[in-house]
Amino acid sequence: MMAIAITEMPHMKPLHAVPTLPLCAAILLLLPLAAHAKTGDRNQPMTTSQATVDGSQEPNTITTLTGNVVITQGSMKAKGDVAQVYLGADSQVSRIVVKGHPAHIQQLDDNDHLMTGEAPTLDYDNVHGIAVLQPDAVVTEQGMGDAHADKLTYNTQTAYFTGTGNVSVTYLPKQRQGENAPPAPPPK
Repeated sequence: MMAIAITEMPHMKPLHAVPTLPLCAAILLLLPLAAHAKTGDRNQPMTTSQATVDGSQEPNTITTLTGNVVITQGSMKAKGDVAQVYLGADSQVSRIVVKGHPAHIQQLDDNDHLMTGEAPTLDYDNVHGIAVLQPDAVVTEQGMGDAHADKLTYNTQTAYFTGTGNVSVTYLPKQRQGENAPPAPPPK
């Protein structure tokens, strides 16, 4: 999971006048996204910070966190107003549902590139590393681009994502060496 400020992309325009689902599927098959969650994050302890908590650490229970919720595991951070933490039969966190205005998630990949996501509801499958963000979801990968949709599903282990409803994607060009360097002074 991740949490970092998402910048607006004023140059991004929604796709119109084309069947959304087939176009979305075609775009997603071509995505060159390479960011995966930092390998060791899932082996780190998960910590939470909140105003109140109601629940237990018994198997097959749900604990509710409220008020300025922050959940951290390695480089993954999720923030929201309310969160429900689901424990499986082994008393391990199996799922986290965060709600906020918006809920926010962030995580670094093994190359320290940041992936962020925002939506009113964030449903994170901690066992399989799948984050479902909806509605009005935004996922941004540092140096790669971003995707906006009514619903985005993002696999933090493979960087594969799907989007449905009002999907738009922005791909950032790769910067070539020296393109952003200041111009050389004129010869004397």
